[in-house]
This record gives sequence, structure tokens and C-alpha cells, in this order.
Amino acid sequence: MTPLLLTVPEAAEALAISRSKLYQLIASGAVDSIRIDGSRRIPVASLHDFISRLASKAVPA
Repeated sequence: MTPLLLTVPEAAEALAISRSKLYQLIASGAVDSIRIDGSRRIPVASLHDFISRLASKAVPA
């Protein structure tokens, strides 16, 4: 079964960015995250949405 939620290190690795950069993206609202008790998790769908938004900005008008 494919995981629906990733830890911050897993999500950062999937995006090929640092953990601190991912925390910046979470704080700015660019990437959605949830908290389960004391643990922060990033929905895989949030990563797909983030990449889609970046890709749409990169396309020349």
C-alpha cells in the first residue's frame, strides 16, 4: 500500500530539498501539512499540488 502521509524528512527527500527548506514552505503555506499528536506529516497529495503549481508557473505565457 502506498503511504498517504510522509514525514518531513521523507517529503524533503521526495522533493530533493532540505528539511529546513520544506519547513519554510510549510510555514509560508506553499505546502500543506497536518499534525498528528506531536508529529508533522505531509500528505502526498500536497506534494503533487505543490509541484503542479510550480510547473504551471514555469510554463511561458
